[in-house]
Amino acid sequence: MGEEFERKLERNKDIAQELVETTAHRVGRITNIITGAVADVAREVGDLVTDGFEMRDAARRAKADQRESLSGVDDDQDEISEAGVDRQSLPSASNDHQDDIIDAEIESDDQR
Repeated sequence: MGEEFERKLERNKDIAQELVETTAHRVGRITNIITGAVADVAREVGDLVTDGFEMRDAARRAKADQRESLSGVDDDQDEISEAGVDRQSLPSASNDHQDDIIDAEIESDDQR
């Protein structure tokens, strides 16, 4: 009976050892998958935020360029007025075009 008990004990030890090794291996693989996924998500979120900053900066540059071009038009208008031409008769002389400026802003999911 002693030998039978030892065989059962060894067999149960082998089963337990295999179970622990397999579980550890599977948990390790799952952890690697999760770690990779978290890293990928962080990278994508970072890229999204960077894109938002770039779009905001591009909108600011476009707005500044438009202001610069509008101030250049005003200088030309002053020269035309000094030459005796009625500014109101010129289509670009009105200030209505400033209403056409689009101010692009990026909304985050929290702001929506």
